[in-house]
Amino acid sequence: MNETVARRLTGLASITAAAAFIVEVPLYFVYSGPPPDSNVLTRLLVGIFGLAFVVVFVTAFRELVKRADPASEWIGSMAFATGLVYATITLVSSGLEGGAVIAADHPIDPTIAVSGTYVLYGSISRLMLALCLTAVGYGISRTGLLPRWTGRSAHVLAAVNLAFVPSVFFGNDPAHFYAANGWGTTALMGAMLSYWLLAVGVSAYRSAGRRAPVGSPALRH
Repeated sequence: MNETVARRLTGLASITAAAAFIVEVPLYFVYSGPPPDSNVLTRLLVGIFGLAFVVVFVTAFRELVKRADPASEWIGSMAFATGLVYATITLVSSGLEGGAVIAADHPIDPTIAVSGTYVLYGSISRLMLALCLTAVGYGISRTGLLPRWTGRSAHVLAAVNLAFVPSVFFGNDPAHFYAANGWGTTALMGAMLSYWLLAVGVSAYRSAGRRAPVGSPALRH
C-alpha cells in the first residue's frame, strides 16, 4: 500500500464511520419510552457498520505513521490497539442489547433494561477511546501527517472522554447528563466523535492529492 492509497483509505474510512454515527445518534431520541424493536435494531446495525470502519481507520492510520516515521511506529500501534479494543467493547455491548431486544416478548429500552452494557459503552469505552485519541493526536503532531488542528482536536476530545470515565458512579438514568448511560456520556460523546471523524477524514483524503512531503507547511496549517 503506497502513501496515497493509505491516506485515501484513512480518509474514506473515517468519513464513512462518521456518516454512520451521525445517522445512528438521533435514532436514540425518536421515542420517549421503550422504542420498537425496529428502531433499536436499526440503530445498532448502523452503529456496527460505523465501528467496522473505525477499525479500518485505525489500521490505515497505523500504516501512515509507520511510513512517515518508522521510529514512531509504536504510536501507530498504540492507536490501532486501543481503537480495536474500543470497537470490540462497543460491538459486544451492541450484541448484548440486540440479543435482549430480539428475545423480549415486548418492547424494552436496552439502554436501561440490559444491565452492564452501559458500563461497556460508557466508562470503559470512554477510557479506551481517550487512549486511542491521545495516540492519534500524538502521532499526527510528531510526524506532521495532517494539519496541526487535527492533532490538537484529538487531544481535546481525548480529555473530554476521560472526564466521563467516572460517570459509572452516577446511576443509569439516560435522561441524566452524567449518568453511566446518560445522554452526555453516550449521545454527546458519540456526536462529538462523529464530527471529529468527519473533519479528520476530509483532511486525510484531501492530503492524498497534495502529496506534500511529511512535515511540510502544506500539511501543518
